[in-house]
Amino acid sequence: MSCAICEKRPPKRYCPAKGEKICANCCGREREVTIDCLPDCPHLIAAHRYEAEHRKPLSADDYPYRDVQVREEFVYERWPVITGLAGTILNFQIQHKDLNDGAVCAAIEALAETLRTLGTGIYYEKPPDAPLARALYGQVAEFLQEFRKADAGRAGIPPLRDSDAFHLLVFLLRVARQETNGRSRAGAFLGFLQARFPLPAEAAKDAPRIIIP
Repeated sequence: MSCAICEKRPPKRYCPAKGEKICANCCGREREVTIDCLPDCPHLIAAHRYEAEHRKPLSADDYPYRDVQVREEFVYERWPVITGLAGTILNFQIQHKDLNDGAVCAAIEALAETLRTLGTGIYYEKPPDAPLARALYGQVAEFLQEFRKADAGRAGIPPLRDSDAFHLLVFLLRVARQETNGRSRAGAFLGFLQARFPLPAEAAKDAPRIIIP
């Protein structure tokens, strides 16, 4: 028998996504590139763990909105919003199994840019062109609107302004860029969210567990 992909090397690993055995070389090279890996694949989990342990900080060129400062205290004060954003993304993933890190980053960045322009007094909205990222963009925007409505009038809780939502999205985008491995079908950031927000409805009760980039 030979690898189901290269048809050259002996197959050493069972690939849940393909339902066949493949070689270690093809597993490493095609993982989250041409193979739609299943989140519970042990080889994928091990790879993400290794990447997380050896990941380097984002370079200046890759750091989103370098000129924007997001205070750690502000993120913790607004942790329920971060929890809600994570829950919105994870709930969206349940309905769209092909969601990947790239689509998530595109949706977050596009909405952050929309909110940034609002801060200048100009309304300019440009959702992502890709259908999946565009749909997630709409879901996240809807969550923020609903959060504002539910938050309005609560004693002791300042309203969520456009600038506040913008800074929280910038924070989340930085985390996403740090946690993803950049592969075209990557799901490392989504796995990161799943590990920290397994039950979005209860996650707001927990202490913040994301390291501020």
